[in-house]
Amino acid sequence: MFLIADNQDITRAGLHNIVETAFVGSVCKDVTDKRELVSVLEHEGNGCVVVFDYELFDFKSFDDFLILRDRFPNASWLVFSNELSETFLRNAAAHSLGIVLKDCSRDEIISALQYAAEGKRYLCQTVTNLLVDNDYVNTEKTPLTPTEIEILKLIAHGLSVKEIAAKRISSVHTITTHKKNIFRKLGVNNVYEATKYALRAGLVEMMEYYI
Repeated sequence: MFLIADNQDITRAGLHNIVETAFVGSVCKDVTDKRELVSVLEHEGNGCVVVFDYELFDFKSFDDFLILRDRFPNASWLVFSNELSETFLRNAAAHSLGIVLKDCSRDEIISALQYAAEGKRYLCQTVTNLLVDNDYVNTEKTPLTPTEIEILKLIAHGLSVKEIAAKRISSVHTITTHKKNIFRKLGVNNVYEATKYALRAGLVEMMEYYI
């Protein structure tokens, strides 16, 4: 069984299509939050492949995810995302997680799913290159992904969720999810605190902010 732990409709539809055509006879089921994921794993955990987007699912932290993974050692876990920081990539690789990006080719996504179904770890070529490339900077000043940094900058400039969604040609739901993840990662509770972080971190220049 493939469990799709992702709150994007297009992602779920695409994965269902791949599983139905490349893994004929396999069951593909959606789970919308961690509670539902746990419930399914408790009943059908053996041999399940959990395909999840860490950034878009309700894990409180990487340690929170590891606790869940350790609770269900017979399930295979495959990260399927695009917005991943270097810190997360290195943590995931260190804990033997398979990783494939959403913009990878269909063939590479199928290979990642096949490896996971066989209990093996798969790293897509892009992630492998990032992890071994000496030019990939290992001096992050923020836990945010590049997309989250851009959204934080827009928040700091006073744009609303709707305005950010329109500017980035994205859905309000997606921007809201990013905003929640930004606040969670930074440990802030409101736009004011998030803006203060952006200023302190040098993501927004003081002069630029006041303009």
